[in-house]
Amino acid sequence: MATLLLVLMAAIFLSTKMVEDPSFWILLIRAGAEAAMVGGLADWFAVTALFRRPLGLPIPHTAVIPANKDRIGAGLGIFVERNFLDPDLVTAKLRSLAPSQRLGAWLAKAENAEKLAERLAAAVPALVESLSDREVRGFLARALDRQLGSIDLSAFLGRGLEILRESDRHHDLFDQIVRSARQYLVDHQGRIYEAVEDRSRWWVPKGIDRRVAEALIGGTADLLEELLQRGHPVRRQFEDSLDRLTEELRTDPDRRAQVAALQAELLSNPRTQAYLGEVWGELRRIILRDAAAGRDSLLLKALAGGLQSLGQALAADREMQARVDRGIEDAAKSWVLPWRHEIGHFIAEVVKSWDGRTVADRVETAVGRDLQYIRINGTLVGGLVGIAIFLLSWYVL
Repeated sequence: MATLLLVLMAAIFLSTKMVEDPSFWILLIRAGAEAAMVGGLADWFAVTALFRRPLGLPIPHTAVIPANKDRIGAGLGIFVERNFLDPDLVTAKLRSLAPSQRLGAWLAKAENAEKLAERLAAAVPALVESLSDREVRGFLARALDRQLGSIDLSAFLGRGLEILRESDRHHDLFDQIVRSARQYLVDHQGRIYEAVEDRSRWWVPKGIDRRVAEALIGGTADLLEELLQRGHPVRRQFEDSLDRLTEELRTDPDRRAQVAALQAELLSNPRTQAYLGEVWGELRRIILRDAAAGRDSLLLKALAGGLQSLGQALAADREMQARVDRGIEDAAKSWVLPWRHEIGHFIAEVVKSWDGRTVADRVETAVGRDLQYIRINGTLVGGLVGIAIFLLSWYVL
């Protein structure tokens, strides 16, 4: 359209030039067409010179974009760095987006939670397969050694016993021990009878031995039954023993040394390493077998249900949304904003890696039809200016 308009102006100019003894109106049209040609050609040259050399001629200061692509890329990187990655601007934009509320609403829909769970579950088998058993066993061993080795096991056990006493759960422990002993006594009566007979004199009748064994079993059973009473002295002795052990774990160097030695022996025991290998092997088989179940996978269902529940909770909890949004803002400030200079430099490097023709074509394509409207406007404005100058010179000068 722009080129046709320029050709039209040239045709009008040539046709008016061929008129002998032209009138005022012919001269007016000729002046307008002549100025329109000048304006159209000037804007064609200007637009073309941005992206390439007009007619391929080595005219200075043409092909502006290809010749200055490195400087343009650097300027674009600085522009993005200063105007798009500004801390206040990024923070304000994140707040306006309300990311946690949107995330909660999205996850609360079952189909979305299932889609995300499928993506996560699909990555699990590949991750498991990529880990060799030797690598995992070595990692678990190092992690166990590092984590357990750094724990003050004496203080940990002492605090656990203290919590047990404060919550009165030590009574349940004592009761379980007593009931287990009583059940063992009932289940192994025959061995007690045999033990009494083996230790009895040869001349003592077996009936008497049996009565002695029965009395022994019955008395022991009654004693154990009495121990289940909360006020029994033995139970108080048990509590005192727990208190002493708790205090020793905190303050007694000898007791703490015993626990430390046990801790070191546990970590260095080859059976511990073998056990970790067995645990990983079984866990690996369970994961791969579950992953092969497809939509019946327990992991998939658990992930989908967990993600949906998380989304529902997040969508309904304004306080949690505020905390998550603050966390996202802090993450942006901590991770994105300190790298904004590198991001700008990355943009500049990408533009620099393009050849000049590629840069010119991409910018020209992005601007699109507006470039041709510049030519059209130049042609029309030139024609109007030409008419105005002609009228001014005709009537004034």
